[in-house]
Amino acid sequence: MSEVLRGRCLIASRQLNDPNFSKTVVLIVEHGSHGAMGLVINRPSSILVSNALSKHFDLPEVSDLVYVGGPVEPAALLVLHNVSDLSGNEPEVVPDVYIGNSAESFEDVVRRVSEEDPALRFRIYSGCAGWAPGQLEGELERGDWHVATPVAQVVYHEDPYAVYELMLHRVLEERQILPPAPVDPQWN
Repeated sequence: MSEVLRGRCLIASRQLNDPNFSKTVVLIVEHGSHGAMGLVINRPSSILVSNALSKHFDLPEVSDLVYVGGPVEPAALLVLHNVSDLSGNEPEVVPDVYIGNSAESFEDVVRRVSEEDPALRFRIYSGCAGWAPGQLEGELERGDWHVATPVAQVVYHEDPYAVYELMLHRVLEERQILPPAPVDPQWN
């Protein structure tokens, strides 16, 4: 296997016509000889987190939405968050982004939501994206995906619909196809 992609984002190329992934940005949270797993970070559902978890947790009404993490195991819920003491010793996916890797860390995030912790940033996902060994590498060779390095601000972006274009722009910057932004705005 070539490059390990954990902590990188896949940005769907414009030619990718799969309805599960058209105009998506996928944060890769696992990648190795066993395959890859990621979460679509820019596809909110219409389901409120408080409604999705109401049978399991007593939460205040929150306006946060559950995100569609991908087509694999859509009933499974996963969480990304920014609190290192809730990480269960799991390393950061990217700086300030941890994946809830246990029922305990998921419950701790939910508890902090109910306590209205102002420092907590989180997203809850239903399902994930998954690739068998070698499958993602084949899709990359075919040009289905661009790869870029994300930042936490992209993962928790307040406008998930803007994330696709932001990350496409980042791909072009990383490939040095776009010049860096001018220091003096009058140069525009």
